[in-house]
Amino acid sequence: MPTPPPTGPLVTRDALAGQLSELGVRSGETLLVHSSLSALGWVCGGSVAVVQGLLDALGPDGTLVVPTQTGDLSDPAVWSNPPVPEDWWPTIRATMPAYDPLVTPSRGVGVIPETVRTWPGALRSAHPQTSFAAIGPRAHAVLDGHAVDCRLGEHSPLARLEALHARVLLLGAGYDTCTSFHLAEYRTPAPRVKVGRPGPDGWEVVTEVSITSDRFDELGYDFERDTGVVVRGRVGAAEARLFPVADAVRYAERWLSLHRSHEDVPGNALGGDPAPARRSRGRRT
Repeated sequence: MPTPPPTGPLVTRDALAGQLSELGVRSGETLLVHSSLSALGWVCGGSVAVVQGLLDALGPDGTLVVPTQTGDLSDPAVWSNPPVPEDWWPTIRATMPAYDPLVTPSRGVGVIPETVRTWPGALRSAHPQTSFAAIGPRAHAVLDGHAVDCRLGEHSPLARLEALHARVLLLGAGYDTCTSFHLAEYRTPAPRVKVGRPGPDGWEVVTEVSITSDRFDELGYDFERDTGVVVRGRVGAAEARLFPVADAVRYAERWLSLHRSHEDVPGNALGGDPAPARRSRGRRT
């Protein structure tokens, strides 16, 4: 049976850049992008054209930032999609390659971040499970100092983005992908968990804040309704949302303190899944 033709819309680099500018993306700003290529329609040039369009809209003085998480660098004991046999766990822990920012591929965040990661001149932060990549003049300022024991807190690129007055672009992606909300989790009382991962000297276990993206969709829609700071529009076929990191974090701090108890945060929330915005090991967008 022949494959049916694509339904479109047909999206080009120039169209993306123009629609991003119409949405409100400003030349010279710093932009954290969460994205879904498939939501955009039929993009001529695929993820490369999307990155080109984003860089065109940001201009030479702008900085593009994306999550390049590696949730598979985690303890096989907590894998669930799919799980692996228990008798494999010791071998996996003993042989799993450690994180290398130059070669370790991102996982579960989509093809656009992976394209940014491999872009000429791109930089990547140091955390072995929740790294970010960036292109542009403020890439060092955003990425430097990402502590290996601070996934998404005060010593992560999220806090740098907040300080730099960066904005978030949800490009065909939902609020469940909004990593900025995790910075708020670090600022509200939360349990701590043991997280296993491969390290440069072998298997290691670190203590971290327990975080989860459960209820982030609910949080996001309340944030949008209550604050009025979210700009909505369409880019290609995708729904797009644009808003300041600082406003999202500030609102999430209040919302989480009111709506989430410690019982809502799984004991191994990110020990069980080190890619907080993608709760399934195999999920991609």
